[in-house]
Amino acid sequence: MALVSQILFIVLALVAFYLFFRKVTAIRRNILLGRKEDRTDRSGERWKNVALLALGQQKMFKKPIPAVLHFLVYAGFVLINIEVLEILLDGILGQHRIFESPLGGFYNVVIGFFEVLAVLTLVAVIVFLIRRNVLKVRRLNQPELNGFPKQDANTILYIEIVLMTMLLLMNSAEGALRIQAGTGNGFWVSQLFAPALTGLSTESLHLIERICWWGHILGIFAFLNYLPYSKHFHILLAFPAAYYTRLKPMAEMPNMPEIQNEVLYAMEPDKAPSLPPAPSEGGGETPEEAVPLRFGARDVQDLSWKNLLDAYTCTECGRCTASCPANITGKKLSPRKIMMDTRDRTEEVGRLLDAGKNPAEDGKSLLHDYITVEELRACTTCQACVEACPIGLEPLSIIHQLRRNLIMEESNAPAEWNAMNANIENNMAPWKFSPDERDAWVNG
Repeated sequence: MALVSQILFIVLALVAFYLFFRKVTAIRRNILLGRKEDRTDRSGERWKNVALLALGQQKMFKKPIPAVLHFLVYAGFVLINIEVLEILLDGILGQHRIFESPLGGFYNVVIGFFEVLAVLTLVAVIVFLIRRNVLKVRRLNQPELNGFPKQDANTILYIEIVLMTMLLLMNSAEGALRIQAGTGNGFWVSQLFAPALTGLSTESLHLIERICWWGHILGIFAFLNYLPYSKHFHILLAFPAAYYTRLKPMAEMPNMPEIQNEVLYAMEPDKAPSLPPAPSEGGGETPEEAVPLRFGARDVQDLSWKNLLDAYTCTECGRCTASCPANITGKKLSPRKIMMDTRDRTEEVGRLLDAGKNPAEDGKSLLHDYITVEELRACTTCQACVEACPIGLEPLSIIHQLRRNLIMEESNAPAEWNAMNANIENNMAPWKFSPDERDAWVNG
């Protein structure tokens, strides 16, 4: 029977890890659909951001109470799952608590610490459920979260409750077995509940312990494969996102070399690159360099890989939207929705590629079909969303590039913007005054 259990465990583990890595590989492919962008400079500062933003959650503590609760869940998830290593080894090797003998008395301390974290995680998760579903905190109950996003957030919290409860119940059943055998009374927290189970038979306690052991590890396998479909994939992606986060001043907008070159070539045609010869009738393709880049972004392939990484990393916490002055004043823009829409469109493009179809032929694009002109025009480019993001994501970068496409390829801009841009071009100021008369206001 033990051998059958080992074989079953190994098969389930292999299937779980295979499915997880297959989905992760697809997500990596989707992210790399974006344009190239170099973010490898100043590695020291980047590793510092990983330590402060992703690991230390520095920006979360602008709101201390949610930050402490989130840190408890985060620490509980990371540290308690160290115990999963023991469960994996036990399952593969057919052992029981393989680390107990080598660690001796310290093992009780380690498992006891994990149990305390499990209780704190349970408390934090229950508070989060109350905030979302009873108190209905505004940023956690906005329209873009209707449907799967709200269900996803609650599902993860329920999974955490089940996993932590099974962990504690498993240890409590084992504690009761040790009390019956006279070899101990359990660990720090479970020893409080173990005496209540001692009235059960040894067979019943073994059954409870095994059900909880299998339930806990199967729950971990299920969670592992749910993760890439969930906003909680940020548990893994927060680290590369923090490493590659923007280091330049937030107000510095990157110029487009393509635009600068167009102006240069118009003024100095001799510097324009010559077009390659057309492909012969017998076949061959135009080199990739001959295909002009789009001005701004219309679809996800026009964004950079970092933009797409940000979209997949977004935690949907809503701090960006809660800080957005346009959203606060009732306008349609929600930076969180910008990130969610970008991820949804990237996933759709990925599914088309998996089906062997050309995404360009589906008649859809990120601009217009997912993100509207009204949303883009509402943005004041104040950078509040970027500043508010706990892990340094950049919804404004996506907005910038979509707006550039609207203006430069569709000539789609309000008359007021066109007038202002013309004045800046002609008068070096937003107003229709001659530069020679700039100081005339002092007269009199």
